[in-house]
This record gives sequence, structure tokens and C-alpha cells, in this order.
Amino acid sequence: QSQLGESGGGLVQPGGSLRLSCAASRDIFKSYVMAWFRQAPGKRREYNASINLGGSTNYKVSVKGRFTISRDNANNTVYLRMNSLTPEDTAVYYCKAAAHWGQGTQVTVSS
Repeated sequence: QSQLGESGGGLVQPGGSLRLSCAASRDIFKSYVMAWFRQAPGKRREYNASINLGGSTNYKVSVKGRFTISRDNANNTVYLRMNSLTPEDTAVYYCKAAAHWGQGTQVTVSS
């Protein structure tokens, strides 16, 4: 049974926004840095953003200012708010904590 579960993906028009959610087991959420990765068709999986237990964040340069990662400690959930989406953001988005990966959620940006 996966200990990470993503949701919130879908089809959005260019310029639109989405908020992804990653629900984690309590043990994982309280122990590890949480991160979001994505994998576009034919490309390698790449890091996007992470947040540590204290709430400090880090971003890949190309998404900084458009993406915001946050965590809800009461609900063991990490979010990724994505604004000003472009077709280049189309990918499967994955939540990661240490060696644990979620199953991914598809984001498609298209008119």
C-alpha cells in the first residue's frame, strides 16, 4: 500500500492554475523532507520543489515564482500550487519523501 497519494491533476488551459495535493502517512510526513517531481513524456523525472519539516522551501529555478509548495501539518498533506501554467508544464507529477514515491497525477496544459 502506497504511503503517498497524489491528487488534483487534470486538464487546464495555458495561463491557468492547479493545486496538487499529496496525502502522506503520519510517519513519513513527520520524518522527511517532502518534494514534488514531474516527468514529461520522453523526459527524465525532474525535481520541482521541496519543503522541510520546519517549512523551509526550495524550488527549481524555472518554477520559482510560479509554483508554491506548502504543508498542512494537521492533515499530513503537502500541496503544490501552480500558476501561469504553460504546455511545457504538462507532465505526471509525483510526490516524494526519502525513498517513497506516490503513484503520480497527470497535469495537462492545453487549449
